[in-house]
Amino acid sequence: MGGSWGFVIAFGVVLTIWMALNTKILGPHPFDPFPFILLNLVLSCLAAIQAPIILMAQNRSAARDRMQADEDYRTNLKAELEIASLHDKMDHLLHSQFERMVEMQEIQLDLLTDLAEASRRR
Repeated sequence: MGGSWGFVIAFGVVLTIWMALNTKILGPHPFDPFPFILLNLVLSCLAAIQAPIILMAQNRSAARDRMQADEDYRTNLKAELEIASLHDKMDHLLHSQFERMVEMQEIQLDLLTDLAEASRRR
């Protein structure tokens, strides 16, 4: 939340109200006169607390990103192995079809040879 636009706008409104309250509304008896030392202290404390919170949020986000990248890597590796397996199956299928085609051509050549010999005899 500390790095969101809502926070920035709300904090700007609070600062404006603080300064208006201490300069115009309370007039001669402000609780934090013009140099706004108390406001400066509040802002420093907020910055000291907000910076580690933002860093922790970034660390959590980085950890989620690492987990997502690891999951993507595992998915891609599994897909690659499946594709390699499909390539092997296709190679085996093509090889067996090629062998069957050679056998069929040999049978056709034998039949053509037999037909040629039969036509010579007539």
